[in-house]
Amino acid sequence: MVIPTVYIYLQLTFLIIINIYYMFNFIIFGPPGSGKGTQSAKIAEKYNLAHISTGDIFRKNIKEKTELGLKVKSIIDSGELVPDELLIDILKDAINSYSGVRGFIFDGFPRTIRQADEFEELLKSKNQKVSLVLSLKVDDEEIITRLMKRAEEQGRLDDTREVIENRLKVYHRQTEPLIEYYKKKGKFESIYGIGTIDEIFSNICKVIDRYI
Repeated sequence: MVIPTVYIYLQLTFLIIINIYYMFNFIIFGPPGSGKGTQSAKIAEKYNLAHISTGDIFRKNIKEKTELGLKVKSIIDSGELVPDELLIDILKDAINSYSGVRGFIFDGFPRTIRQADEFEELLKSKNQKVSLVLSLKVDDEEIITRLMKRAEEQGRLDDTREVIENRLKVYHRQTEPLIEYYKKKGKFESIYGIGTIDEIFSNICKVIDRYI
């Protein structure tokens, strides 16, 4: 019959529209060693979000000695930020590689105002937008202690004190302005990033549940 067929078609169309316009796009940022990766993995599992970590993408490519890996290794080792154009291209490929997810959690991106602007344009081209931005607050001395300990335990030669301090300088100079950027858009929340993993995760979930 025509009517049931039309009705089913309209239902499917509605579901597609909902999926396009109501993707939950979540950004988590904080200084290196603040626990973004650990919390992102837990958030992605709980809320059926695809976890896109620029750091993980870089480390994988460096380990496999790909063209991308060779290109960014010297940049990462010095504690500097990877060029915006390269990051946007990587992000496009990563987003396009997923299907059937409720949204995305972006870990380690954007890191500058320019990246945030370009990211907004990228999402707009896909009829999407940033839903929530959450910052993990951890003081510098705690970060240095954490990363020095991780370097010792995991043999991470790139985590010298000098490099860690440089990363923190870069973070404060280039990334912290994003706080005001997203506050003006009414999408910014902050969580204290010291405590047990489960305590921090519980506090993050309380924030997400207000937006999702």
